[in-house]
Amino acid sequence: MIAMAWVVLALVLLAVELHHIAFYALFGAIGAGAAAVVAWIRPDAIGAQCIAALAAGAIGLVLVRPYVSRAFPRNHDGHVAVGVHGGFIGERVVVLDDVSGRAGGHVRLAGESWLAMSGTDTVISAGSLAVVTGVKGTTLTILATDDHVLAPVPSSQL
Repeated sequence: MIAMAWVVLALVLLAVELHHIAFYALFGAIGAGAAAVVAWIRPDAIGAQCIAALAAGAIGLVLVRPYVSRAFPRNHDGHVAVGVHGGFIGERVVVLDDVSGRAGGHVRLAGESWLAMSGTDTVISAGSLAVVTGVKGTTLTILATDDHVLAPVPSSQL
């Protein structure tokens, strides 16, 4: 019975990892899997199960996660953003449809479409380059850059 609890925990952590892709819950899932193996061998050894979970998770976090994080592409230009949302500040984005401070639109960041609002009342035209100045929830605050306007974004990329 305790082995199944570890397996369920591993599956939940794996689902969390697949949603966030931060490479933390993945190693918790591996640790829970190691504890499940110990639980199948010795169901009464709760302490050994916990030690196996902590050891496997810690080894993964310390020894494996740094390499996996560096190898995993965060966006298409090879730049790896630091942190989750804080790493987006300063990133350059392509405006997919007109964005203003009153009417939001969408931008392309790290290969995905994000909701965005302009940090000013001016309209930033589709195809323009902008820079992320803030993040609130899943909405980016952007400002236009002085760079050139790009060609219109093909509808297949929207």
